Amino acid sequence: MAMPNDLNRQQNLIQSSRSIRKLLEQRWFVVVLALMLTGLGAALTGVLFKAGIYSLAKWRFQLLELLPPWIVLPALGATGGLVSGLLVSRLAPSASGSGVSHIMAFLRHRSVPMGLRVGMVKLVAGVIAIGSGFPLGPEGPAVQMGGSVAWKFAQWLKAPIAFRRVIVAAGGGAGLAAIFSAPIGGFVYVIEELLHSAKPAVLLLVVVTTFWADTWADVFGFLGLSPSAGSLSKGVGFQLEREYTPLVHFLPIDLGYLIALGLVTGVLAEFYCRYVLAMQRKGKTWFGNRLVLRMVLSGGVLGGVYAALPESFRNLDNLQDLVGGGEAGPLMALSTFVVLFFTTGLAAASGAPGGLFVPMLTLGGAIGLACGDWAQMLTGHAPSTFIFAGMGAFVASCSRTPITAMFLAFALTKDLLILKPILVTCLASFLVARLFNEHSIYERQITMECKE
Repeated sequence: MAMPNDLNRQQNLIQSSRSIRKLLEQRWFVVVLALMLTGLGAALTGVLFKAGIYSLAKWRFQLLELLPPWIVLPALGATGGLVSGLLVSRLAPSASGSGVSHIMAFLRHRSVPMGLRVGMVKLVAGVIAIGSGFPLGPEGPAVQMGGSVAWKFAQWLKAPIAFRRVIVAAGGGAGLAAIFSAPIGGFVYVIEELLHSAKPAVLLLVVVTTFWADTWADVFGFLGLSPSAGSLSKGVGFQLEREYTPLVHFLPIDLGYLIALGLVTGVLAEFYCRYVLAMQRKGKTWFGNRLVLRMVLSGGVLGGVYAALPESFRNLDNLQDLVGGGEAGPLMALSTFVVLFFTTGLAAASGAPGGLFVPMLTLGGAIGLACGDWAQMLTGHAPSTFIFAGMGAFVASCSRTPITAMFLAFALTKDLLILKPILVTCLASFLVARLFNEHSIYERQITMECKE
């Protein structure tokens, strides 16, 4: 028998769907304009975010050619933490952290500040934090920036409350799509994690927004606003862009190997979630609301750690390329996993504006690469899809979104043959992780923040 809360939730969904259909019928121009502006805004903020990080990181590497790393990295980390922390604490405290949990809390009817101010502070503070050395990714801020921009546009257009909720979720998915060049991944993420809804009207709004944002991201890349050119070519038009081109062979025997990889990844990913959450609790216990002090100390410590490590660990993008391209050996893959495991937890605990999806992909790829080498040595065979299956599996375990994780990992290769092996591993890791805790890392962050 259905509980009262479940019945209320179902009634709210029905009423929301009806109000959206009514809006589509009576004020279709408002809907179209809101979708276009949201997709455009999400793409622009995402592209500017990536471009800003790239420019600041490039300047950091130029400094490393002139001065010793033990001076440059701790100083830049602490300075970046100071400036970013001041921006967030003085202008928009809700711009701290990943941003995904903020959008999820808003969609669960919690009181969360939204609007352009939050989005702009997230953009500038996130660029400074990540560009100065915090080992985080741009996707979490992109989700929050896309959702914040969408909320403001919907408010300007005086759209109904039910529509604002859907457009905020669509804006979050659009931000994810623009960052990863993965419109399907952004679309599925909204349905699978943010809204938990598959109403036809909702699906239409979300799919239009995410694909529109991805298209604009390609256009901005073509115009030179993005460090990567995107998939729009002057002579050819829109075309597939692959970050990696692995030789994919998927054999029946691979199923057992991929399931085993999923089991291992699911356990390690759950340990990672608990470590990140424990670090965040410790950070708030030790420093309370002193965000600036937390970020300054974390930035200095992270800079000192990376100064003591080999040069290849100082660029998260290059590290992902080494893992994704299969160029790292088993020792390098294991070292990458250990370093990112601990440093990204520290960076997240600082409250820095940055996401965890990119580090999760690299962590999962490192697991897949190391396990592939060990499987080859022990049995004489290892699936050619282990690296990307590991990437998807780690994200699936942490976010509890196996379908989204599959499409995010797929977006790196654009090879249809790799979909099935990635999904096998994602499902295995997802089921294992749920045995420990049914909630994702972001849901647990929301719960933790509500208790404080």
